Amino acid sequence: MKQLVLLLAVLTTIPVFAANGKTVAYKSGDETVHGVLYMPRGKGPFPALVVIHEWWGLVPWVKDQASKLADQGYVTLAVDLYRGKATDSPETAHELMRGLPEDRANRDLLAAVQYLKSQKKVNPAKIGSIGWCMGGGYSLDLAIADPTLAADVINYGHLATDPARLQQIHAPILGLFGAQDKGIPPADVRKFEQDLKGMGKSIDVTIYPDAGHAFQNPDNKAGYRPADTADAWNRTLEFLDANLKK
Repeated sequence: MKQLVLLLAVLTTIPVFAANGKTVAYKSGDETVHGVLYMPRGKGPFPALVVIHEWWGLVPWVKDQASKLADQGYVTLAVDLYRGKATDSPETAHELMRGLPEDRANRDLLAAVQYLKSQKKVNPAKIGSIGWCMGGGYSLDLAIADPTLAADVINYGHLATDPARLQQIHAPILGLFGAQDKGIPPADVRKFEQDLKGMGKSIDVTIYPDAGHAFQNPDNKAGYRPADTADAWNRTLEFLDANLKK
């Protein structure tokens, strides 16, 4: 009986979709770029997500997030804005981020959306974006650049303030931030939220009082907040399900 209970416990932890990642290539302007595609099992069509890395590059943690989201029934494309470079050094990450041309990054993200739309198992009307840190800011940029985006998640990413740019957003926004984040203060987040609501945009913001920047990444030893991370994950799934699966 004890063995049966243990077996049932193991089975209940197995995701409904067992996603496998594979490296894919697609065109971004005149260049060929790469990413990692995670495809849920099943016939589809599935909703899809562009998954955008932090300033570290396309490291295992970001791939894990893409895989976990695929386990929830989303085709996910983890983009590689650094063209194969990644690091665990803050100094190198800073250099990589500063050296990334914004126009090229935004072109790559638009290309990622088009690549997902070309996949037979993807519902082209249900594509969203999610990013963390640097990637959170680029997730917002993608919502501004692509009016077809159906959902947009910003995890402690930079914010836009220009009303003309904000008016271009059509996707519902979920913003998850830390009150102790020195680079993105709560007052700026609330102003961003108020501006979008004033324009009639759909936005849902949560600011975690005891969290700082990058609080969702366990590699951020001092700043990792497990309880806030779990709540942010649940909010993310609820938001994505509401906007991409219905």
